[in-house]
Amino acid sequence: MRIAIVDDHPVVREGLAAALSNRGFAIAGAFGSAEELLGTRIDADVVLLDLELPGMGGIDAIPRIDKPVLVLTAYATDEQIDAVLRAGARGYLLKGAALEEIERAIRAVAGGQTYLDPKVASRVVALSAAPRLSAREREVLRLVATGRSNKEIASALQIAERTVKFHVTAIFNKLGADNRAQAVAIAIERGLA
Repeated sequence: MRIAIVDDHPVVREGLAAALSNRGFAIAGAFGSAEELLGTRIDADVVLLDLELPGMGGIDAIPRIDKPVLVLTAYATDEQIDAVLRAGARGYLLKGAALEEIERAIRAVAGGQTYLDPKVASRVVALSAAPRLSAREREVLRLVATGRSNKEIASALQIAERTVKFHVTAIFNKLGADNRAQAVAIAIERGLA
């Protein structure tokens, strides 16, 4: 199985290449940036990709890579996890993963499966269980967060005040909030605002 590695830290690149070679993987290339990878024709079964890269970031590179991508990074914010999976990566591992887990993830991704670090998987479950606010509800919530009244929100969005009240009630219900301040606090905590 052939692996390409993209990481801007030479020690990480070289260490992964050596460790994976010792486990029977062929290294198709080791690159310091997404541009280096994309500027080269590589024959790889899986691309191990860091997210924080100079120039083009890993998330922007994922849809441009025509091989299965396994993200291997130190970062796992909700926004990054969501963006990585939406961009088309087949796996997401944190750099603290043991070599055996990296090997399992590579084999799973090469076999067409998805592989998520257990910490990432628990975040994905939490994200999928999070309430979904409509685009208009998010707009209303942003204005609520600035302290605007229903009347001011209605004027800003050019909708009826009654419609604003409807949206605020829907936001409270979806977030399990009892008041405006609590709704804003919950939305910030869950990354919805």
